[in-house]
Amino acid sequence: MRAIADFIDGFNMTVGRWLSWLALLIVLVQFGVVLARYVFGIGSIWAQESITYMHGFLFMLAAAYTLKLDGHVRVDIFYRDADPRTKAKVNMGGALLFLIPVCILIFYVAYPYVAQSWSILEGSQETSGIQGRYLQKTAILAFAVMMALQGVAIILRSILALGGDERELEALKTPMV
Repeated sequence: MRAIADFIDGFNMTVGRWLSWLALLIVLVQFGVVLARYVFGIGSIWAQESITYMHGFLFMLAAAYTLKLDGHVRVDIFYRDADPRTKAKVNMGGALLFLIPVCILIFYVAYPYVAQSWSILEGSQETSGIQGRYLQKTAILAFAVMMALQGVAIILRSILALGGDERELEALKTPMV
């Protein structure tokens, strides 16, 4: 169980670390677009669209990384002061009852939308835009899969903690942020 959870965590951590560089790239490209447009009078739809693509990829594909780091908003009135076993139960319940079902729903609803986009190799509405809208839409499916997998890792770690695994119990004692 731990090996599977470690693999999922490692995958999402690697993806998240790589994608975090997109934040810097977004700032640099946006600066370049503004500079080119307002200083030199040169506009680029492709560059403007690339910012939207990067922003979408960053948020959709780094969501599981954020979940792994316990960085999503949590109403933790009771959770914060709970003992590790209670936290494990809450984490497992949240993943089983909310996270994974919502990810399945997102995948189920988005799949025809993404498949249609791929069938026509959908691109930008602008002639000089990025002709890869289908890739951007595929991030929805990747989001659902990566979040569901991170949910599986949460469930596995919760099972280990409830079984008395000291490493997992200790991890639940230590606040992430």
